[in-house]
Amino acid sequence: MSSQKGNVARSRPQKHQNTFSFKNDKFDKSVQTKKINAKLHDGVCQRCKEVLEWRVKYSKYKPLSKAKKCVKCLQKTVKDSYHIICRPCACELEVCAKCGKKEDIVIPFNKEPETSVNTENPSSNGRRSLKGTEDSDEDVDAGTASDDEDRGT
Repeated sequence: MSSQKGNVARSRPQKHQNTFSFKNDKFDKSVQTKKINAKLHDGVCQRCKEVLEWRVKYSKYKPLSKAKKCVKCLQKTVKDSYHIICRPCACELEVCAKCGKKEDIVIPFNKEPETSVNTENPSSNGRRSLKGTEDSDEDVDAGTASDDEDRGT
């Protein structure tokens, strides 16, 4: 018995042992689960990062439905779950966005909105220009192939 006084040593091994590890996307293959698994936890200290990764691993992570209030600037700008400080305040004060302590940040914040806007426009323009160049290359190739056949006959 566990409550018996002085009986702290267990004489037998654990009765039920896990044969395989838990997989959070084994039965739940939803888009939300895929987004949660792909999320990068940046702007937090090592301990908070491990806590967030544990939550994701064992399906305990729940994403925010609407923005929360930052404890520093008091604006509704916190968009990450379990965080208490918004990205700009955490960058400026160099503190963990989850616990608020001045710890070493494992993965620092990067300017996502600015870079994503800049990378989306050139990539979409680049795709258009690539399609245009591919079409023109095909036209040139098709024209040279037909010219070669005409010359051969």
